[in-house]
Amino acid sequence: MTHALLHLTEAPLWEAARAAGAYEMSTRGRTLREEGFVHCSLPHQLPGVARALYGPGAQGLVVLVIDADRLSAPVRFEAMDPGGEEFPHIYGPVPVDAVVEVRRWQDPAGGDAPSADG
Repeated sequence: MTHALLHLTEAPLWEAARAAGAYEMSTRGRTLREEGFVHCSLPHQLPGVARALYGPGAQGLVVLVIDADRLSAPVRFEAMDPGGEEFPHIYGPVPVDAVVEVRRWQDPAGGDAPSADG
């Protein structure tokens, strides 16, 4: 595996994707079709993304660990603002077999589930 990409999502959305064969949500409340890509993070970026999207101590979330080598869609590292931090974006659906691990999420600031950082 060249590098793992992380995507934070609600557990029921992942379960629906498993049944469909591909994950097609971009970010909280936005689909791949609406956004144009699936938002991802690197491990050090995930806590900030989780707090920004779901608030501190969010529950019922999972982290999809995506093997970039198993994707047919391109991955681009892009910044929201020129010179800003770059985040990985997947420009197509994520096949369920590209998800090599699913972890329960816990914000390092608190919560009950095992941590997804590491």
